[in-house]
Amino acid sequence: MTTVDLADPPVTNPFTGTTGLPRTSEGWTQLVTPDGRLHPEVDADRDALGRLTRDLYRGMRLARRLDDEAFALQRQGELGLWLQCRGQEAAQVGSVAAVRADDYVFPSYREHAAALWRGIGPADLLRQWRGVAHSGWDPEPYAFHIYTLVLAAQLLHATGYALGVQRDGSDTVVVTYFGDGAASEGDASEAMNIAAVNAAPMVFFCQNNQWAISTPTASQTRTPIHRRGAGFGLRSEWVDGNDVLAVYAVTSAVTAHARSGNGPAIVEATTYRMGGHSTSDDPTRYRTDDELEAWRARDPLARVEALMRAEGWSDEAFLGEIQAEADELADRTRRECLALTAPDLADAFATVLADVPPLLREERDAFVDYRASFLD
Repeated sequence: MTTVDLADPPVTNPFTGTTGLPRTSEGWTQLVTPDGRLHPEVDADRDALGRLTRDLYRGMRLARRLDDEAFALQRQGELGLWLQCRGQEAAQVGSVAAVRADDYVFPSYREHAAALWRGIGPADLLRQWRGVAHSGWDPEPYAFHIYTLVLAAQLLHATGYALGVQRDGSDTVVVTYFGDGAASEGDASEAMNIAAVNAAPMVFFCQNNQWAISTPTASQTRTPIHRRGAGFGLRSEWVDGNDVLAVYAVTSAVTAHARSGNGPAIVEATTYRMGGHSTSDDPTRYRTDDELEAWRARDPLARVEALMRAEGWSDEAFLGEIQAEADELADRTRRECLALTAPDLADAFATVLADVPPLLREERDAFVDYRASFLD
């Protein structure tokens, strides 16, 4: 009988080339403090690190601007619903930037920053929330699956896909995003167990944003989520999810671990959902202003801005370019949203079966005639 060694093997820090990742007294990996200071073990080439940091910051800023514009569109009645990723940009951008473009991603429903990084545009991100389609995009060109609204279902989808690429002999790694609430679902436990038993090339990336709608993490589990993954035999990492460089480093390490045939890993990125669960939620009913202010002081964008100022990696010209790009993205988001129109219901008859039988054609024609009988 084969047993699983639960002792975590060493990992390589991509910013130092040494074994291991620096951990705080709390036990998580952190490379940049909330006030923007680099950890002393980070001795990577400063020019290269500066370029990476600027790229990550750009992705985070653009994601927040799109997120804010979509929120405004929902409040103006142009979207039926929107789920913000505000506050979670570092967790998403840092992780998706650390994997290869052909590594397949299975998101939940809040991964707008990760989707934008992969090249998915505003129209595709908003289509589902405007109610004109069941999903927004063709996953294949982006190696990024459509959003999954059923909690934790995407973890099983991702595990099945990972087993497929494993049997194909591919070195693709599958990354799946989920939250602390989804971690309480049975599907999450099943997916992690199946992945571990089969040494699937997977990274389970949990954005622990502290709230499952109105249920705090402490009311869901007494064991940290990353430790639960370790119990199934997954390589386990805990990272400051508001530190984009730490997220990038940890995700790079565990992706290399999975790609090398060592089995799946889990990353718990501790972050915070700055908005409500969705635009239908009022978070003031269950969380305090003091809590929100404490996490605002850890804003992931402000942290990178402080780091870039301290290291001389940004100037007014760079920040102006990012601002202009963000403004253009906001304009594009609004234009593309308003241009999304509802599909013709008659077209639905053509998508039921690959080959439309005569009876279905007759039913479509009858529907079209019936609709035409009404006065405008």
